[in-house]
This record gives sequence, C-alpha cells and structure tokens, in this order.
Amino acid sequence: MMFDISKKVAVITGASGALASSVAQSLAGANVKLALLTRKKEALQDLEVRIASNGGVAQSYEADILSEESLESVKEQIIHDFGRIDILLNIAGGNLPGATIAPDKTIFEMSMDDFKKVTDLNLNGTVLPCLVFGKAMADRKEGVIINYSSMAVDRVITRVAGYSASKAAMENFTRWLAVEMATKFGDSIRVNAIAPGFFIGKQNKDLLTRPDGSYTERGETIIRNTPMGRFGEAKELNGAVHFLCSDAAKFITGVVLPIDGGFSAFSGV
Repeated sequence: MMFDISKKVAVITGASGALASSVAQSLAGANVKLALLTRKKEALQDLEVRIASNGGVAQSYEADILSEESLESVKEQIIHDFGRIDILLNIAGGNLPGATIAPDKTIFEMSMDDFKKVTDLNLNGTVLPCLVFGKAMADRKEGVIINYSSMAVDRVITRVAGYSASKAAMENFTRWLAVEMATKFGDSIRVNAIAPGFFIGKQNKDLLTRPDGSYTERGETIIRNTPMGRFGEAKELNGAVHFLCSDAAKFITGVVLPIDGGFSAFSGV
C-alpha cells in the first residue's frame, strides 16, 4: 500500500511533450486523475484518447505557465472538476538557439534576449506553478511537487548556456521550497526533482542523431560518458516519479534524483 497513488489528482505542465505524455499514461494506469496543462488543447487530443481508451481519467486545460492570472484561473477549474490537487509535475521547459553556443561561436555572441526567455521558461515557468498550485497544497497541508531538472546542472554540458543556468536556478528553488513547505506547512508537503540524463526527443533529435539513425559526434560523446552505453527511454523516468509521489517517499524532500544511466557518476576515465 505504501506505493499506492490511486485516486490522487495530478497537474502536469508541458503535457504535450514526450516525457510528459509518457508519465501521464503511466500515472493514469495507476488510477491517478490527470489535469493536463498546455498552451493549445488540441495538442493533447490524442493523449486524452489514449488515456481514456485504457480506462484512465484526463482533462486538458489551456494555460500560460508564465502568467499567474492564467494559472489561478486554471487552478480554480481543476479544483471545481476534481475537488483538490495532490501532485504537481513541472515538466514544461526548453531552449532557444540564441541561448545556445554553436561550435563555431563563443559565449560573447550569445543572445541575451534568448537567454532571458529561456530563463523565464525554465525557472519562472516552474516557480509560478509551484506558487499557484502549491498554495492549494499548503491550504490542505498535503501534496507532492516534482520538478524536472537536467544533467546540464550536475555537469557542464557544452553549448547549452542558458538552459544550464536556468535549470541550476530551478534546482536551488526546489530545495528552497522544500524547506519552506516543511517548516511552515508541515511534513506532508514534499518538493523534489528528478534530473533526467539523455533522452532523444523532438528538441534534440537532430543534435544527437543523423537521418540514418546513427549518432552524431555529440551523440557519440554522450554515449561514451554514459556507463550504460545508451540513451534513456521516456518510460524509464516513470518509476521514480511514482515512487516520489507515494508514501514510500514520505520522508524524502529537497532532493534531486538523477536518472541518467550513470552519467553523473562517471569521470570519463
């Protein structure tokens, strides 16, 4: 029973992404009711159908994670539809070309406008949902928040300057919020993060693989530094999420759990 999360209500930001789609289906299979947040609801139609066809419950909501007003409105809709909010998964995030350093460029050519946009998305796009949906948890003195970080925090990953800096700040905020919630609202509100290693998705596919499926030079470098010798699969994140959402993790807060095939443990030697 300590792993049972059935009938809980989970809010997922960035729900149209590959990692979010995978965990949404996994949670739905555990009888978790889902509130899926996205900028455009039509992007989630197929996911809703897949979840419903397997007996799950999922409802899509349009929301701007960088707008407190938008999030407050959606929070009220979710509480009206489901009665409460038990879990928040902050999966929304991303990068922009201008905040990435091309191989033939230097940091001094980086676009500060894009750097700010990436920081806004990855840091503030996590902070704002934590504040809005976390308040509902604070009012009930119960809930779980899981933020999605990255190996770009634990190691210096070349090129992704804006993404790395913003995710690092987000990790610090995760620990800070964990302390704030526990000391002021009790031990039944937990805030943690997972740090995925390298998973091939829409955003990085062309960076890591060639059209014929072989790895690019960057892809090969990652594999050489991953002891398990492969990229991860989206579904391999889901067990950790289930665990952190359950009572099996009820004394765990303020941690960042790497799910990376050993990348963070390996010195490269």
